[in-house]
Amino acid sequence: MYRTAAIALIYCTTLIAALPACAAAPVQASPTVIDPQQQVAVIDSVVAVVNDDVITRMELDDRLRMVVHQLQKQGTPLPAPEVLEKQILERMITDMLQAQFAKENGVRVDDTQLDLAITRIAQQNNFPSVAEFRAKLEADGVDFKKFREEIRSEIISTRLREREVESKLVISDTEVDSYLANKKNMGGAEEEFYLAHILVVIPEQASAEKIQAARDKAEQALSQLKAGADFAQVAAGYSDAKDALKGGDLGWRPSDRLPPLFTGELQKLQPGQTTAVLRSPNGFHILKLVERRSGSAPVVITQTHARHILIKTSEIVSENEAKNRLMKIMRRIEGGADFAEQARRFSQDGSAQQGGDLDWLSPGQTVPEFEETMNKLQPGTIGMVQTQFGWHLIQVLERRNTDVSEQQQRQQARMAIGTFKSDEQYQDWLRQLRDRAFIEYRLEENQ
Repeated sequence: MYRTAAIALIYCTTLIAALPACAAAPVQASPTVIDPQQQVAVIDSVVAVVNDDVITRMELDDRLRMVVHQLQKQGTPLPAPEVLEKQILERMITDMLQAQFAKENGVRVDDTQLDLAITRIAQQNNFPSVAEFRAKLEADGVDFKKFREEIRSEIISTRLREREVESKLVISDTEVDSYLANKKNMGGAEEEFYLAHILVVIPEQASAEKIQAARDKAEQALSQLKAGADFAQVAAGYSDAKDALKGGDLGWRPSDRLPPLFTGELQKLQPGQTTAVLRSPNGFHILKLVERRSGSAPVVITQTHARHILIKTSEIVSENEAKNRLMKIMRRIEGGADFAEQARRFSQDGSAQQGGDLDWLSPGQTVPEFEETMNKLQPGTIGMVQTQFGWHLIQVLERRNTDVSEQQQRQQARMAIGTFKSDEQYQDWLRQLRDRAFIEYRLEENQ
């Protein structure tokens, strides 16, 4: 049974005027009759229907231009045009499905939150202002409005992953104990690997034929690599992973944050070499070892004992209103009011009942803006900062340097288990999202 979608095609009117020429005496020309079929010319068409939405040829071409520009800037050889086009269309379908799910479930990113994120990106790229960052993007041929919407989509995707996958992860102490025991039995020094990656996803509840098709696709990618093709080019053309258009670049990964399936194969490789096709529950993988180095995780860290008061922003509470509320609370505390009592009365965080006490915080446990402001405060002082959650009033109580060898090992183990559990379950969730959707391809019709 096929579902119908209301699809509005865009047309432009073509006016054709024809004046007959006469060599004889002038006569009154009859009005030119224009065939309705000649009045319009299609300037856009549908390449895919995704539930009740569509992806148009123009949208696909726009995304293709951006990706080609990005790949050329990176110096990555371009895949075959038809391969890249299909790859981009699949990515756009996945993005649209996530956007639809987010809208249905009330997950949104307002302009204030988006502005905050773009300001942070500009600062991370060493631009003193968003205006200068925008000027640089536009000089590189990037449409700033489209860039903003891409960042909005990225944030929504991250929030969906946190909500639908990471918030539901359960990592037991038994799993941590088993992980640490296996790691001890393996022996050897800690290592870090700089990796590139190709992933061919296996659809949810795939038939034997679909599994074989995925394997064949991965083997084809490997054949191209063995024939001397550039890894980044093959990744852009074949990989289903989110980093495909970055050449499959995974960056540095500690060995304890990789599945045993990967680490066992990587130990056999020299830099520049690739693995055979590897099978995991969510698909077929090819890894390239770019570089390796010895890891040296610190065991002595600086911890901060802090507490905070949070006023959230929302559609009802604006950014300025939240900031003004928090400033009134700050003035009361500076005038002698008890911080813990104010937190219990006004904070909209789960720590309110503990007087806002966050206990001892290690580096990386809070969002970057919060940690940066907290680290600048001296014990006993307070400061304000805005994050994606709202406005915070932070008070630093004390600091210490502490040996966290055992806790660090267990925390790293928990993070390592969580990383590959999250990756697998996120791919599962995306497959389920696609399986529940109505998707109709019309790309072939428009070629």
